[in-house]
Amino acid sequence: MSFPESLSGGRKQSYEEQRASPRFALLLRASKLIGVHGEYLCIVRDVSETGVKLRLFHALATERRLALESAAGDRITVEKMWETDGEAGFRFEDPIDVQRFIAEAGPYPKRPIRICVDHEAHVTIAGETAFAKVRDLSRQGAGIETDHYLAIGQHLRIASSMMPEFEATVCWRQHPSYGIVFRQLMSLEELAVRAFHMQEANAR
Repeated sequence: MSFPESLSGGRKQSYEEQRASPRFALLLRASKLIGVHGEYLCIVRDVSETGVKLRLFHALATERRLALESAAGDRITVEKMWETDGEAGFRFEDPIDVQRFIAEAGPYPKRPIRICVDHEAHVTIAGETAFAKVRDLSRQGAGIETDHYLAIGQHLRIASSMMPEFEATVCWRQHPSYGIVFRQLMSLEELAVRAFHMQEANAR
């Protein structure tokens, strides 16, 4: 791992020197970590040009090298340096532009964080039940696939072994893929834990 000479004085910075970089508090900034074994919702607590501290909702186990993705789709490679009591510190592969990070600049408009999953569920429409796959999950809704034809604006219920029944409305379609909006809003913690368990179950 190398650092520009202008930032390191012609040598690599030690981890202690990197932690001494000016840090900016960013309470309750939702992001997600993307690793080999899945995607994980997290909260950015503070950031410097060399690293970031995150609040976690579950242990990351063996995941060490990941990508941190903002709500605007910007990805930064990070390496986990420590993890304890629901928090973890990560070092950036290369120093970042802190102001760009704070502004959540990225290739897409900011949108709610979506966690990719591959989870079996069922949908109920007018008393008829059909099989579905949950492809991504957010606090507000989900992306699903089903062979059952749905209409935009149609009301349904969706549930699974790891998700209680949610009432939802179809907001877009490209059969067999559909986007649905929940009538109930999940908390960040609920989303993080449910998505994590779905990914764990799928890995098994």
